[in-house]
Amino acid sequence: MASRRGADALIASGVVRVNGRRPPESGTLVEPGVDRVTVDGRRVEPRAEPSYVVLHKPAGVVVTARDPEGRPTVLQLVRGAGAARLFPVGRLDAATTGLLLLTDDGELANRLAHPRHKVPKEYVAVVTGVPSERDLRALRRGVELDDGLTQPAEVALLGGARGLSRLRVVIHEGRNRQVRRMLEAVGHPVRELARTGFGPLRLGRLRPGDWRRLRAPELAALRAAAGLGDGQGAGVGAGAGR
Repeated sequence: MASRRGADALIASGVVRVNGRRPPESGTLVEPGVDRVTVDGRRVEPRAEPSYVVLHKPAGVVVTARDPEGRPTVLQLVRGAGAARLFPVGRLDAATTGLLLLTDDGELANRLAHPRHKVPKEYVAVVTGVPSERDLRALRRGVELDDGLTQPAEVALLGGARGLSRLRVVIHEGRNRQVRRMLEAVGHPVRELARTGFGPLRLGRLRPGDWRRLRAPELAALRAAAGLGDGQGAGVGAGAGR
């Protein structure tokens, strides 16, 4: 309702009540959820602290609140996170696995999704065949898709065997099934796809289906990547989710 100084002025003016009484000049301790605080008769509730969760999405799980086909959803996997209004930042198709960020911080989610901030997304793809240097150069320059030319990607060949190759791909856009379409456009359809990084976040050793809360340094780095200053934030748990 007010800055700290503004709150002092409201209290001094007499419009603040704690459990129906004007607090003494010496001050009083207030227990959120127990004591009733009002300003001009209007109740003041403490603002809920945002939640930030990283999930290792397994294959076959859909990134939606409900699925008409009855498939499991990512929200079902993070029910124990303690926030009723978590939503995913961006999308992964049902077959794609890996890192998915969920939060109830709308401002941060919108900035991370906005193309202006170019937050990188890192994938490891298993593709059919062995991409040539020409194929890799095309991906690095940009590939023409049905919705336009893609931005340059970072691409590295990690290895291959038995007619398959592993690629590391980093993009700065968020088009629908973009990595799959890019690799198919250069003649190497995706057999498996996993997101391993999102901005400063890394999947690490998180197992499929498990989740954890962001650590304070991770949230600070994520907010900085989204152009939100020094990244100071509250409500960040340090423990594992499952």
